[in-house]
Amino acid sequence: MDILDRLNRSQTEAVTATEGYIRVIAGAGSGKTRALSHRFAFLVNEIGILPGNILCVTFTNKSANEMRQRIHNLTGDNDTGYINTFHGFCVSVLQEESYAVQYPKSFLVLDNSDIDSMLKIIYEERGLTLRNMTFSSARDMIEIRKLYKEPEYYQDMITMSIDQIYEKYMQATETSEIIFYGYLYQEKKCFGLDYNDLIKFTLYIFENNEEIKQKWQKRLEYIMIDEFQDIDDLQYRLMCVLCGYHKNLFIVGDPDQTIYTWRGANVKYLLDFHRNFPDVQTIMMMENYRSTPEILRAANSLISKNLLRMKKNLIPTLPSGGSVLCCHGENQEKEALWMAEQIKILKEKGVPYKDITILYRAHYLTRSIEQVFLKEEIPYTIYSGVQFFGRMEIKDALSYLRMIAYRDDLSFLRIANVPKRNLGERRMKFIQEYAGENSCSLYEALCRNLDQDIFKGTKAGEFVQLIESFAANYQDRPVSEILSAVLDLSGYERMLRTEGNQERLDNLAELKQSVYEYETTCGEEAMLEHYLAHVALFSNSDAQPEHDKVKLMTVHTSKGLEFPYVFLCGMNEGIFPSRKTKTREGMEEERRLAFVAMTRAKKRLYLSEAKGRNLDGSPRYPSRFILDIDQNLLEYDRKPEEGLIKEAREYIELSSRCLLTDEAPSHYPIGQKILHKIFGPGTIVDVDTEKSAYAILFDGMETPRTISFRVKLEKM
Repeated sequence: MDILDRLNRSQTEAVTATEGYIRVIAGAGSGKTRALSHRFAFLVNEIGILPGNILCVTFTNKSANEMRQRIHNLTGDNDTGYINTFHGFCVSVLQEESYAVQYPKSFLVLDNSDIDSMLKIIYEERGLTLRNMTFSSARDMIEIRKLYKEPEYYQDMITMSIDQIYEKYMQATETSEIIFYGYLYQEKKCFGLDYNDLIKFTLYIFENNEEIKQKWQKRLEYIMIDEFQDIDDLQYRLMCVLCGYHKNLFIVGDPDQTIYTWRGANVKYLLDFHRNFPDVQTIMMMENYRSTPEILRAANSLISKNLLRMKKNLIPTLPSGGSVLCCHGENQEKEALWMAEQIKILKEKGVPYKDITILYRAHYLTRSIEQVFLKEEIPYTIYSGVQFFGRMEIKDALSYLRMIAYRDDLSFLRIANVPKRNLGERRMKFIQEYAGENSCSLYEALCRNLDQDIFKGTKAGEFVQLIESFAANYQDRPVSEILSAVLDLSGYERMLRTEGNQERLDNLAELKQSVYEYETTCGEEAMLEHYLAHVALFSNSDAQPEHDKVKLMTVHTSKGLEFPYVFLCGMNEGIFPSRKTKTREGMEEERRLAFVAMTRAKKRLYLSEAKGRNLDGSPRYPSRFILDIDQNLLEYDRKPEEGLIKEAREYIELSSRCLLTDEAPSHYPIGQKILHKIFGPGTIVDVDTEKSAYAILFDGMETPRTISFRVKLEKM
């Protein structure tokens, strides 16, 4: 069977283990994507399972697309089943079962720019300003309330009428209440769902409709989940429901690459999998096909210092390469200059700039790098900020497509006057007031009032005619054809050409190409609504233009990627590990993050740090993560003086003692009577988890004192 050709022993074991609960611990660079795609092909080609009865979950749309293409190449079948993120799979469920929550099939999947558009409407309606709360803080507040403070919020969205939610919104007086219920109202009004809603609504349907739940349980005969170390509580609940009938669950993960606990990931689901499911088969995939032995030895040495892990080592399969090279700079500029020197050496050896990547813990570290690179004429690109699907012209183009399919208010507000149609602020206010008074969409309000004097001398009629002409037959036309035609007939591309904005035109050309590739991959499923849902789920790193430039990115952004030459800079205490790290568990996550960064490198790894002072004036020491590595495995270009290393080790030992543990009594409740070894008895009057401190009013004192969680308090 050629599907099993060129697989090693552990990969073959994973591919051919089809029944029951199977856990694969796959080290970095061990070929887990290969194992997943070949297992899918094995189920289809050799066992005879229909692709539509297989669910394969990945954690980014990019990896889902890559997986889909690999499986297509292996099976030759355009039907690749459900290969998607958890959110993307939930879109598929909801498009089929939306009637169960009284939503139309053509519901909207909301992204951050949609949420900001809704917030803008709410702020204008209720007279709020950014002084009350910034949009970023509002988005965070909404997410926290949905996930933790009011996890049953979706009951309101499903069971309450839009008028009831509106009343709750208008009766709210506190800023957070106004924003939260205003947001729920805006969501219900346009039948929009954000990422949190997608899983919540899907779980609601499964928990309240046994017939629908059994239909999906029976349909999904085999379930595979990638990056299982990153699974959160909601995703775990959904997984448990889906595998409840056939009990065929295949998970792949690496506890040493758990770096998203701050986003809800819980590695215990991977580590304790054998305790929660019966007769689990565990397969270890440790052969690394990415990095040289020198890189792997250093990475193994670092991660071995973690206690909360499975003891294992990556096994090299490639021949030896260059040493792991380290540099201690006199300051940040000297550190950047050293990187520039090494990059020039690589360039002279024929290495293209695009094969070189600089990783860092925080964005602010790029300042000195950028200054030096500009001076040294080293081309670079920063992988952050506005990515492809967040760019203005891309959002505009997609809004035209959404108007054709949904005629929603958010898209209308974005493109009704782009290009200019003389629909300025006064006329838009008229449309919004009419829509509010008559309980209709903004687009419908415009259609009903085209004959009014206020719209004479505008191109409002042309806009309506444009949308209606496409809406009449869009279901019979390819998405790529619709996109090209609407950009032409709307005058949007002509506007960009008039402005002479070639970069934006090039981006639209790239969008058209991506639509064509989507159609080629998805076949008959490539309907406009499916494409819009697909695009809304794209993560920031899903689309990057390829140029011969050095890549600069955070370590978190680099997860799942690999690069021939990697520079890991800013390896100082307080930077990496972050000064925000307060617990031993948090420090282990920082070490895992460093491990992930190191194992991105294929041919050579460079580590650097710089002397100097932190923002608070304290001296800057080399990172414990450099000192954690067996020093015989490192080559120093410029080594810190022994005195500085001695000071660093003393500082690290002292700061390590101050780290909290999960067992520490860090969450005594307010009102708890305690005994302090110096101040004596007192009462906790407040708890500040962000500062890891209590406010305690001690007996005999008139005012409370702020006491760190680190101090042992006796419970009274």
